[in-house]
Amino acid sequence: MSRRIEDPVLLIGGSGVVGEKAAGTLRRLYPELPLAIGGRDMAKATAIAQALGKAEATRVELGKAGLGLAESQRFRAVVTFLKDDTLSSLRYAQQQGVPHLGISTAAFEIAPEVALHINAPERSAILMMSNWLAGSATLSLLHLVRDFATVRSIRIAAVLDEQDMGGPAAHADYVRQTGAVTSALMRESGKWLWMQGERAQRTFTMLDGTPVTGAAFGNLDLLSMMGATDAESIRFDFALGETSSRRRREPFSTEILLEVSGQGRDGSPRHVRQGIVHPAGQAPLTALGVALGVERLLGLDGATPVAPGLYLPNSLLDPAYFVQRMQEFGARFHDLEPEVGP
Repeated sequence: MSRRIEDPVLLIGGSGVVGEKAAGTLRRLYPELPLAIGGRDMAKATAIAQALGKAEATRVELGKAGLGLAESQRFRAVVTFLKDDTLSSLRYAQQQGVPHLGISTAAFEIAPEVALHINAPERSAILMMSNWLAGSATLSLLHLVRDFATVRSIRIAAVLDEQDMGGPAAHADYVRQTGAVTSALMRESGKWLWMQGERAQRTFTMLDGTPVTGAAFGNLDLLSMMGATDAESIRFDFALGETSSRRRREPFSTEILLEVSGQGRDGSPRHVRQGIVHPAGQAPLTALGVALGVERLLGLDGATPVAPGLYLPNSLLDPAYFVQRMQEFGARFHDLEPEVGP
């Protein structure tokens, strides 16, 4: 089924905290792009659509055949902001032959999505964008390692302010992803391992110098970074608590801390650490990542639209461009002294 430029991009959960901000980001980047704010609360979806302009509210029923939509409705792409346990949104995108982008699937639960692709590989471009803040950590890390000849160790730490959890869908993701498994996935000395207890804990230093203990988190960032760098050791740690800005009695922010060890292009050992902060919290960066994913899938950037396939953010998005956009949308990057140890 062919896509038409007049068909809207369907944003399922587009009236949620991140969904609404992503719709606004898309509108800022592409004023003429038609959007459909999908959900069950039609009053809220209608208000958002009217405020955006060139947008419509659309009732979506996950779990129903065809999402409960009329057969005459057509969309240019489907973006899902909440965990669709039925995968009806992905099936619908495949049936329509349009791209699908999702942001709520953990590494341990991607098998059903992968299976749908394997069974219909020619139908849709499927962008699994459940990396931290829709690719913000992964793409920033890959931009940071551009001067490395080889990467040996990657450590990422993310701090989410307890006041910045977002809406019900984000809270449900947090509860499911942190409670569904008792071990955390990481890569150590070239092996994929499931860690428990003390080995799954790590203390790191936040931007203001405060030490905080996080827990290893097996998300899609690990898979992206392994494929892109072949680093022997990769771990992602997550902490929920008070961010540096709130300790200064300012509004909450979000922090990402990147640390990489390896060999520079001159052959010498290289060890760098960088901090990223957004003063408005996690939602603006997540929204931006989604918008850039839609931009690339549909070829809104002037390049060829993405062919059917299964993709991670680093498969499609250029790290330098992504970082540039992050800075334009308010992210601040800080060079830091490396932590003790490789």
